[in-house]
Amino acid sequence: MKPSAFAYYDPETLEEAVELKREHGSDAMVLAGGLSLMPRISMRVTKPAVLIDINGIDELKRIARDNEYIEIGAGVRQHAVEVSSSIKERLPLLAEMVTYIGHPEIRHRGTIGGSISYADPATELPCAAVTHDAEMVVAGPKGTRIVKAEDFFAGAWISSLGPEELLAAIRFPMNRGNSHGFVELSRRVGERALASVATQLMLAEDGTVASISIGVSNIADRPVRATAAEEALLGQLPTEELIQSAAQTIPGQVSNVDDLHATRAYRQHVAGVIAARSITAAVSRGKRGDQS
Repeated sequence: MKPSAFAYYDPETLEEAVELKREHGSDAMVLAGGLSLMPRISMRVTKPAVLIDINGIDELKRIARDNEYIEIGAGVRQHAVEVSSSIKERLPLLAEMVTYIGHPEIRHRGTIGGSISYADPATELPCAAVTHDAEMVVAGPKGTRIVKAEDFFAGAWISSLGPEELLAAIRFPMNRGNSHGFVELSRRVGERALASVATQLMLAEDGTVASISIGVSNIADRPVRATAAEEALLGQLPTEELIQSAAQTIPGQVSNVDDLHATRAYRQHVAGVIAARSITAAVSRGKRGDQS
């Protein structure tokens, strides 16, 4: 099929893009990498009256670092995050998770902001944002506002962006000694995940868990934090028995129903198995002092 007719704009600044969103509101959609949007437009699943192409906005393509955050512009390509030495050093979990996105050709075109704004509950970047306690920098006619990742994802393919707003950047708190583990299950490499679990933790000198965050994708209509598992491990020695016990709190969070990819029962089983593997990998790295 061919897309329905739409007006096309390619602003050169964020201010111009925001003004276009203010003018056209929900009739306008933002084009970044286009990997999710363009097929939907071509099949007329989505019929925007206006398309705002942000690929020419240089300020959205920057990776900036300060004492607390690494801020990644919404227009930064996924491949740029994958190869960034600063991100590999300070956000190794994010750097690893990006490598699971599709194939290299996809990552050279896809953007960080586009994937997060699309809010697919099965994809890696929304899960990474929730696991890292990232903050979204949202631009609108009234200026910018900061939205925590846990509040940004409102449902499957639904974000908290208003009709006159767009995502400008994502702020990831920098890793300060954390180790990590990431496990994803998909039918084939590069395909949409059936489920994935990301773990980030820090071990105290006595070997107990000093801090921990566990994010899980595609078991609900948005990426979720496995808070019960986190609470079970926090302050404890992460023995194999405790890890297995904590991981088994996660299947109870599965709210997805049976679909053509997997049954709910299968996802519950998988969630517990890969959660234990993810946590174990993070603990092993922590004991070795390996953050890479």
